[in-house]
Amino acid sequence: MTKKIGQKIVGYTVATEEQTKEAKTKVAESNIIQMHEKVSRPEALAGSTYKIKTPMSDHALYLTINDIILNEGTDHELRRPFEVFINSKNMDHFQWIVALTRVISAVFRKGGDCTFLVEELKAVFDPQGGYFKPGGKFMPSLVAEIGWAIEDHLQKIGMLKKPEIPEHQQKIMDEKRAQYEGAAKASTPAAAEANDFPPTAELCKKCSVKAAIMMDGCLTCLNCGDSKCG
Repeated sequence: MTKKIGQKIVGYTVATEEQTKEAKTKVAESNIIQMHEKVSRPEALAGSTYKIKTPMSDHALYLTINDIILNEGTDHELRRPFEVFINSKNMDHFQWIVALTRVISAVFRKGGDCTFLVEELKAVFDPQGGYFKPGGKFMPSLVAEIGWAIEDHLQKIGMLKKPEIPEHQQKIMDEKRAQYEGAAKASTPAAAEANDFPPTAELCKKCSVKAAIMMDGCLTCLNCGDSKCG
């Protein structure tokens, strides 16, 4: 395409290769789609469904989180949560569940950092008391368990990083667990139970799992590695 210059040329500069690349990068970045309220919902979304079964109800809750893929097929491809649905045969909590899913979905579609929802939901306590899940994990409320499920999902799609226990700390935990289980079987072999953690373990205040054991005068968690001895 020919472009006519209507003014006199008074000077010019030749763009370097680096400047050309930088200009192309800026153009490419300006075309990157970020999550915001005006992003339209595609006809189909990929998602995951999580089963939440509590001793408070005979019926389970099914939490579905659908994700949208932005800039698909490019170097800037992003997978972000778009909407949440919760289904159950139990209609006792219908109103607040509908309200909760709508608010969470609105926060997801707003864009930006939505990971704060996890800690907010996990911090909700039921005044009637919480419950223990299989494996010894304590849930202070049904809302908190929804928060844990959302955290698992955000970790799967890369929005949250799963905390990892250092190798040396994991080795110490494994050694203490072996020593503790060996002593327990020697003293009461008939009382030994097949479980993720020793049946006499205490509740860890850091990870809320019944996995804290007393070894060498020090309370140590076999799940997260928290120890009063440092």
